[in-house]
Amino acid sequence: MLHVAVATRAFRRYSTYRAATLAGVFTNSVFGVIYSFAYIALWRANPTAGGYDQQDAVTYVWLGQALLMTIALWGGGSTDDLAERIRTGDVAIDLYRPVGLVGWYLASDLGRAAYHLLTRGLGPTLVGLLLFDIALPSSAVAGLAFCVSMALAVVVSFAIRFLVASTAFWLLDQSGVKVMSGAFAIFFSGMMLPLVLFPGWLGTLARVLPWASYVQVPADVWLGKHTGTGLLAALGFQVLWAVVLLAACSAVLRLATRKVVVQGG
Repeated sequence: MLHVAVATRAFRRYSTYRAATLAGVFTNSVFGVIYSFAYIALWRANPTAGGYDQQDAVTYVWLGQALLMTIALWGGGSTDDLAERIRTGDVAIDLYRPVGLVGWYLASDLGRAAYHLLTRGLGPTLVGLLLFDIALPSSAVAGLAFCVSMALAVVVSFAIRFLVASTAFWLLDQSGVKVMSGAFAIFFSGMMLPLVLFPGWLGTLARVLPWASYVQVPADVWLGKHTGTGLLAALGFQVLWAVVLLAACSAVLRLATRKVVVQGG
């Protein structure tokens, strides 16, 4: 299939940056160690904070490091390519392809995510397993559910990044919107601090926003915080945001191609 070929080429493209990948694994591992000791100190002071125990908290740290590049938390991936092609006008060529623009770039981003999962994701996780007491999924079902949740996290992240990149149709440059989107992602995904620690209305709001799909939901699935119907609800939450945001991507693209003159004519 075409989309499989696109994903495969994206995987191979990112696999050429081996030095950058090794540097990234080292960096993620260092931050994982630093955050682990910070979380250990916090949970020693409050052993049941957010319904987590100390092992849960440390595991959460390393899951966050594994997901950081996989979901492209700060942006990047195929959507940066799209924004640049919009800026230069080369997107006109993409629009002539006999395949949807959203599907093309989603396939490319899934290929990128697969590579980062196997390198920037697996590498730090192994370091965490060697250095700390990390919890593993309690069953094969939980492990499979985590894989599904992680894939949905990538799709939700892609959709938001696609919307950010699409602002280049009107602004010519996505940079400002990308920085703002990255700030929201860090805060509301649970990367900076688990959302279960957010108090009152802020915690309620954070857990219903799409960024919660990035880290908090997959981590809770891994940790077994969702079981039975609760697990289905957690995955359904991600599916809902994925469908809504991908629909928004298609709508914005239709609006842009009808109302905006592509740069360069």
